[in-house]
Amino acid sequence: MIKAFLVEDSPVIRDNLISALEELVPLSVVGWADDEAGALRWLGDPANVCDLAILDIFLRAGSGTGILRALRAAGSPLQRVVLTNYASPDLARQCLELGAERVFDKSRDIDALINYCAALKPRG
Repeated sequence: MIKAFLVEDSPVIRDNLISALEELVPLSVVGWADDEAGALRWLGDPANVCDLAILDIFLRAGSGTGILRALRAAGSPLQRVVLTNYASPDLARQCLELGAERVFDKSRDIDALINYCAALKPRG
């Protein structure tokens, strides 16, 4: 089973996304944060293990791009996916350059995100 960490500041979107992913994919959301600092604290704790980080770009405090920069600087082996409401070509290119494997638009790419997660294999 894939272990995922989710960064999303909207409780409604976060709860709906967790429900959809855990129902449709062999995936367990093992942690979540609603801001950059909380995400980096969780991801930096060696007791916390996950295969995949799903990151919202626009957060109330910090950003998904800040998380991507920190993960890249730390040499993190996590698979990283960016989930945003505004997947412009420039933003998508920036996220890919920062280490995201894929960029999905929340408003239209949820099925593609589910299919991507379903195709992943757990580390180990």
